[in-house]
Amino acid sequence: MNKTSISIALVLALSLTACIDDGEDGQQGADGAAGADGTDGVSVYVTRDDVVTSNANIAYAAYADSLISAQSMRDVLEAFVAEPTESNFTAAKQAWLDSREPYGQTEVYRFRVGPIDALTTDEAGEYILGEEGDGPEGRINAWPLGEALIDYVADTVDGDEGDGLSGSNIIADTTTYPIIDAATISELFEYEGEEANVTTGYHAIEFLLWGQDLNADLTGTGSRDATAGQRTVSDFTNVSGECTSGSDIVADEICTRRGDYLLAAADVLIDDLTTVVEAWEPVTGFHYADFVAGGDTSLALIFEGMGRLSYGELAGERINIALTTDSQEDEHSCFSDNTHRDIFLNAKGVQNSFNASYTRIDGEVVEGASPYDLLVVEGEPELANNLRAALEATMAAATVIDTKAETGTPFDNLIQEGIAQENVVAVIQALDTQTGYIEDSIDALGITTNDIYQDTEEEF
Repeated sequence: MNKTSISIALVLALSLTACIDDGEDGQQGADGAAGADGTDGVSVYVTRDDVVTSNANIAYAAYADSLISAQSMRDVLEAFVAEPTESNFTAAKQAWLDSREPYGQTEVYRFRVGPIDALTTDEAGEYILGEEGDGPEGRINAWPLGEALIDYVADTVDGDEGDGLSGSNIIADTTTYPIIDAATISELFEYEGEEANVTTGYHAIEFLLWGQDLNADLTGTGSRDATAGQRTVSDFTNVSGECTSGSDIVADEICTRRGDYLLAAADVLIDDLTTVVEAWEPVTGFHYADFVAGGDTSLALIFEGMGRLSYGELAGERINIALTTDSQEDEHSCFSDNTHRDIFLNAKGVQNSFNASYTRIDGEVVEGASPYDLLVVEGEPELANNLRAALEATMAAATVIDTKAETGTPFDNLIQEGIAQENVVAVIQALDTQTGYIEDSIDALGITTNDIYQDTEEEF
């Protein structure tokens, strides 16, 4: 799917969303529910189908932005590999950071047996929804990364021993892997059945750009430094005698292979995102059509995705584990120190779903009938306001750690005892609270979901 076809589909999505009224006089749907007075921007008539359609249109826009950003990143990576200068290296890293902004907001569309989690093919090679876990999410965004399978690693990281694979990795092993391309790294994904052997996706690219974050103690106090990964541009140069793997001078071929891997990983990422975007494409996408026709089943999936991301995935797996283990190896974007943005953007995605509003990478706002509107119209204004306030409290807490990271105290410092753990705890507590209100909303609307607390064994 090229950028032109994405733009055309987005125009169609916006036209479908635009039928939702701005609250002045309402839109009467087939199953329109009366009862709200139209104040605070809520239409007198908002149907469950309206809410589902708005959610589908926003999902498409967010995934389309993710694809566009990945394509733009690939162009920048290609320029860097062709001319590995310091300025091109900086641009490549920034392109990766930029690509994470829309994708982070799509995580709320997981946990609902959709294209990101359950996209597979039938006997004819056509894409269908299968079982949860069959989709491309792992290839796109899996972490933590078993980086020793990809490239050289240090003997110890943050005090932990390495896994002993540093001498046998894809980039260094020219005999076993004479060609590094999209097919090679895709075949090696979860090598030997190990989930940590991630060879594709955002974090493989991140590792290749930043290298490991070794967290040197520069002060002698035991505190980690505030820098990200230490990879230098010489790891990509192919000038004779100047190609490096960390502190070692290596053959020029290794630098060339590292660049090949970088571009191959970008190609796989684009292919995987394309399948998800096409499934969500308005009207023509097979999942879009089924989802907007899904009635209460689809409405329930919206709330389930919001709840499961809030509690199990974000509060539990992505924040609390790193906090309780005090390990940067357990943080989401550990190489680039971009975990603060992962947390902020994931939380923002939940808020986007509840408010049915998403700001695209070009500044355009896609919005429509929201779960907030629906709760008000169906006689639950207090609950609607409580959940909206809880989401705002989460965003405020996430903004604190986002600001601290941007001003010199990254997440891997914030989780250390005696620095600012209370700021991290505040995000967890806020996510826990908002999940409770999401559960209350599910009950109030009389819809049925799977357990929204199922995705972690962490206790807060």
